[in-house]
Amino acid sequence: MKFQQNYSQSQKQTQKLAMTQKLQQAIQILQFNTEELHQFVETIALENPLFEVRSPKIKSDLAMSHSAGERKDQLISQIPDQRISLFEYLISQIHLNYRETFLRQIILFLVEYIDSNGYLRIDPELVSKKFGADSLQFLDAVTLLQQLDPAGVGARDLQECLMLQTERDDHAPALAYLVLEEAFDDFVHHRWEKISQTYQLSLKEVQTIIDYVRSLDPFPGAAFSEKTAELIIPDLTLLRDGEKLRVRSNKRGQLKLNFHEAYFARLEKQADDETKDYLKEKRQQFQWLHKTILQRQDTILTIGSLIVAHQEKFFLEKRGALKPLTLKKIAEEAQLHESTVSRAVNGKYIETDFGTFELRHFFVNQVSEGEVSADEIKQLIAQLIEQEDKQKPLSDQKIADDLHRAGHKVSRRTVAKYREALGIASSSKRKRLA
Repeated sequence: MKFQQNYSQSQKQTQKLAMTQKLQQAIQILQFNTEELHQFVETIALENPLFEVRSPKIKSDLAMSHSAGERKDQLISQIPDQRISLFEYLISQIHLNYRETFLRQIILFLVEYIDSNGYLRIDPELVSKKFGADSLQFLDAVTLLQQLDPAGVGARDLQECLMLQTERDDHAPALAYLVLEEAFDDFVHHRWEKISQTYQLSLKEVQTIIDYVRSLDPFPGAAFSEKTAELIIPDLTLLRDGEKLRVRSNKRGQLKLNFHEAYFARLEKQADDETKDYLKEKRQQFQWLHKTILQRQDTILTIGSLIVAHQEKFFLEKRGALKPLTLKKIAEEAQLHESTVSRAVNGKYIETDFGTFELRHFFVNQVSEGEVSADEIKQLIAQLIEQEDKQKPLSDQKIADDLHRAGHKVSRRTVAKYREALGIASSSKRKRLA
């Protein structure tokens, strides 16, 4: 068998996008949120003596987001201005309120066994072995611990937690404490008729107790373990003039780069060739950075304006729902790559007169026939529940059936998911006696 190898030469022309360092940095700058951009620019400024960065003064009132959870007023009033742990807060109260006695030693020990939700998790035998305390002294120490703020702290179970809060509330319904103490099992299992007969209450009075207990906090210590809200610096501001909407870049959050032109000219006159090359390089770095930041602002503004145009109903109407919108559609209209739009909306916010929203929030998928978004389905669910007979609340299946008759094919499971996302309880918990 004869082996033959032939060689030939040919030319082939191909196109490739070379990811230069500047292109990579430009992509990175677009992806940065405002705070990250500030840090990045300030780092470059430390290495470049030819320009300085003037960071804007950010007001604390910008730290607001539609998704941030709101804490109950009564819980906020219980937490000191300086954010400290639950353990530290309890210890400070013990030293302030109780004299140095044998019981105080036990209380200080018990605090170490308070979990993050405010419940006391300890075996009484442990206290007995450590301090030689009898059961009565243990109960006395627990009682004193339970007098501290927040109300309900030091409880050993949910029943005791709710009773402690009710006991300290002068506005609690008259028999609420007694019902929790004597008929907690009936209360938990919704035996309302039995409670009504036992305590000679009307169904309306029982409903008042139900509503009150639901307003209590089952986790009194949880507020201390929550993270503080992060400061949000909006990139865009929405201006409204009647029915007209206009988007502009948020000047309060923009960096100002100042080039030291006089300093540059003076150094250039006295410099040798090597120093001149260095000065030229640093000037080009400033020019590139300044141009890239302006391009970032323009890109975000263009995309933000397109988003507002598509979701006009959401911004103009009090209960306006979001329409189905994809990254691809915005990318086509802005004549940008889809990945560029994705980078431009992540971590970028627009402030309005009713809240601050991340741009990604406005991209929602179609969930049923007729180009209806998840947000619109949620609003329909909320409206159905708002209009329901509270003595015979709608089940998730019944809501799904009503939506189907309206032309929206949504499953029971989807209804349940959206209802929970809206913070609406199930039909059994929404039922009212009167």
